[in-house]
Order: sequence, then C-alpha cells, then structure tokens
Amino acid sequence: MLQSLTIQNYALIEHLEFCPTRGLTVITGETGAGKSIIMGALGLILGQRADAKTVRTGAAKCVIEAVFDITGYGLEQLFADNDLEYDAASTIVRREISAAGKSRAFVNDVPVQLTLLRTLGQALIDIHSQHQNLLIGEDAFQQKVVDTLAHNQDLLDNYVKEYRTLQSLRQELRRLQEASARGAQEADYMRFQFKQLDEAQLRDGELQELEQEQELLGHAEEIKEGLSSLSDQLDGDEVSLVQALKKMSDEAHHLARVYPAIAEIADRLESDYIDLKDISADVSDQADAVNFDPERLGVVEERLSLLYSLFKRYGKETVAELIAMRDELDEQLQHIDNSDEELAEAARRIEQQTAVLDKCAKALTDSRRKAALALQKALVERVAYLGMPNVRFEVQLTALPDFGPTGRDNIVFLFSANKNQPLKPAGEVASGGEISRLMLSIKALIASARTLPTIIFDEIDTGVSGDIADRMGEVMKQMSAHLQVITITHLPQVAGKGEAHFRVYKEDSDTDTTTHINRLSEQERVLELARMLSGSQITEQAIANARTLLV
Repeated sequence: MLQSLTIQNYALIEHLEFCPTRGLTVITGETGAGKSIIMGALGLILGQRADAKTVRTGAAKCVIEAVFDITGYGLEQLFADNDLEYDAASTIVRREISAAGKSRAFVNDVPVQLTLLRTLGQALIDIHSQHQNLLIGEDAFQQKVVDTLAHNQDLLDNYVKEYRTLQSLRQELRRLQEASARGAQEADYMRFQFKQLDEAQLRDGELQELEQEQELLGHAEEIKEGLSSLSDQLDGDEVSLVQALKKMSDEAHHLARVYPAIAEIADRLESDYIDLKDISADVSDQADAVNFDPERLGVVEERLSLLYSLFKRYGKETVAELIAMRDELDEQLQHIDNSDEELAEAARRIEQQTAVLDKCAKALTDSRRKAALALQKALVERVAYLGMPNVRFEVQLTALPDFGPTGRDNIVFLFSANKNQPLKPAGEVASGGEISRLMLSIKALIASARTLPTIIFDEIDTGVSGDIADRMGEVMKQMSAHLQVITITHLPQVAGKGEAHFRVYKEDSDTDTTTHINRLSEQERVLELARMLSGSQITEQAIANARTLLV
C-alpha cells in the first residue's frame, strides 16, 4: 500500500505531503485546484515519461518520492533479479527531473531504469482515470478482464510461447518458398555458370605456376644459350676453370710436403675444386634440361587465357575466389533440387506445431468461457445494485479465423440497460453514467481476483448522482476492506464514505500560485461536504445533510 507521497517543485506544487489511510481515502477539491497535478506526479513514480516543463518555475529540479508497504505481495524475486534491497515495510521509490530535462529514478536509493519502475508500478498501483472508461469498448481490455478472472496466466504464457514458435516456422516456410521461386527462375543460368567453372577443373595456386612456366618457356633459347656459355667457361675444351683449380690444388699439396705451412691452403683449394666441379655439372644438366617447346607454351598460354577470361566474366581476381563461387553455386543448386523436400518438411513441422497450438488455444478458450459465465452473473448483480435493475450483460466469445498473439478468441462485452433494447457492444451504447458503474463493478471484481496493494479512482463516478453515487461509494468502501482504495471525487455521497478525507486547494499570492493538500478533521469534513452539496453558500440544511453522510 501507499504510505506516503512527497512532491517538491512539481508544476504548481512547491512542497506537498500526502499520507493516505489503509482503507478508503477520498480526495476532493474544486475544479482546477490541482488534483490532476498530484496524479501526474504519482504517474512519474510509476514510470511515465518526464517533461522538463513540469519542473516548478525557478527550481533546479523536482523530486517525487513515494513510500510503500509491500508486505505479502510476492515481490521478493523481482527485487532479487534486479539486485535491489528488499524492505517490505518501507520501499522507497523516487523520481528526479532536472530543469534541463534529465530524469533519474531510484528504488531504495539504487538507480534503476524506467522499464523496471513501470514493472514495479504495475504491481503496486492501478490508477483508473476518467478516460480509461473508454477502455470498456476495447478488445484488449475486455480480454484482460476475462483472463484476470480466469486466473489463466500460465495457460496464456504457454500459448504465447507456442504461438511464437508457429510464427517462426511460418516465417521459415515463407523464406523457403521465396528462395524456391527465385531458384526456379535463376536455376538455368546458375547451372550454366557452375558447369563452366566445374569443367575448368580449377586448382588453387595454379595461376602462379602457369605464369612462371610461361616465363620460362618464353625465354627458353636465351636461357639455354646462357647456361651453355657458363658451362663452357667452367669446364670447356678451350677454357677450364675446373681443371685450372685442380692443377693449383695438386701443386699446393706437393709443396706442402716440404712446406707444411701451406697445407691448409692446399685443402681449401681442393674443397673449392670439388664445389666448382659440382657447379659445373649442375649447370651442364640445367643446360641440357632447358628446351624450347612451342607446343607446351601454347598449352600454357591457352590455360592462362581461360583463367583470365573467367576472372573478367565473374569479377574475380584469384582462382581461390572462382573455386569458392563454384562451390557456392553447387550448394545453391542442391538446395534448389531439394527444395520440394525442404518445403514438405517445413509444412510438416507447421502442421505439428499447429496441432500443439490448437490444444493450447482450446485450453485457454475453455478457461475464458468459464470465467465469462461467472463475470456475466457477478457483473449483473453488482450493476443492478448500482441502479440498473434491468441490465443485461453478456461476454461474447467467437473464434478468430486464425491464431492471434493471445489466443483464438474474439471477446466482446455486450450490454443493454433496458429490457426492450437488444444487446450491443458496451462501448457503443452505454452512457457515461452507465459506463462509470460498469467500470467500477469490473474493477471491484478484478480487485478481488488479483493481489494488488492500491487502486486509485480518478473521478470514476462521473455521470452519476444521488442514491447511485451513494451506492458507488459503498462499493469502494467494500473494496477497501482488502486493499487500499484512493478516490478523487466531486460527489459528497462518495466523499462521505472515506476513512480519511483530503482536500486539494490552491493559494494565490502577488507573485505565485501553489497547490496544497491537507487532511480534514471531522468538522472540516462536514464543511467540505456541505460545500459540495450546496456550493459556495453553505446553508444550515447543507451542513445537516453533510452530517448524515458521515454517519
């Protein structure tokens, strides 16, 4: 429950403290006094977006702080999941908005994101404002009411999970169908490309080898002539470096017999002779191996021409890229050739998932039908108490043509306030006062079906008066027996039911206008109710009537 709300420098509020009671708290005040401002500040605590314009003129920032008692509402896991300190008896939620527009939010002095604030807020307070009466004609609201009374959250969660799986499978089937259609159109050209690349018998590294071989074959005569000349100089008939070095080696070894100091030089000369002889043999072999082969040169140049043309045609620069393209084409063609099997398998998975989802949808529908019957009976009884004895109300469930995100049910609230009028959608035919009574009855039913610490009614009693207003106040008082109810009202019959009564008012000075709220004493309540009954001129009769409302 909401223990206290403190507002500083927000709109017309300089400083305001509001401490509602545990049961039914009523808030009254003249139009324009600032009741909506208080609701706006409370909305910021619940995660609504902030606007720097709401900061009081001249202030650096506005601060809104609420203290909640959340004992017994099962929020321990939410706090644990978000690394927040759990203090059931005193959970503090604070929102700060600077004049520059920067917003910060805190839970127990720990900074949090607005998404967490909204999640926590939904578990703490349900604010029902006037415009929310229009929700009675919206499909999503009607379904939510039925689901809340059906206690079918597990069924709904399971359905949503299976529905998302089916949507994913359907999306995959569409992708396969589109790919198959594209493949069928492009298959012939892709087969031509693959055949050309496959028949080329591509080999990575081949281009470098061929270019080197082309260079060799193109200069074969020049290379052979040079090698032959080198061989002749090393060990030819006219000049022989090899033989000359052999002779020098022999002479050095002979001299070493009488002059040992030259023995090392003799060995080096012998080693050089052996190396030079090997070099001469290698040069001679290479000279014999090099031959001009115009036929082989033609083969190499033809192969290179094929590779160059493939590079140009397919926009590639290496053989490796051509090979990758060939393999990708092969894979795509296999997919095209196997597309019928893939489509059949995808359709089979969809059929299986459809059966699973259909079972979930039926379980969800069954739970809603049972809840709808209970809702029809309970709502008619409650609305009849609020002055519509001839009301007829029906929850119409019809099957959607396909699965929807939250089931296969179309839920419509049908309503008739009179015996002779046909049932029609509630949002289309109910008057303002009738909608107010319907929504109050629905909220009362929902409140009894779910664990919620606080509910706030912002002028839900619009459009009613007299005995009906008194009965609506009684409904709110009954609701406050098991949850905190705060109601903003212009009706004295409702205001008289409160366990605590607060009045919102404005004060004007020469330079400023400020909004305030204060809790009324018993005597002040009498005067406030009298004012609500008779206007600015409070009569003795109005005071007497006010006293009867407080009995």
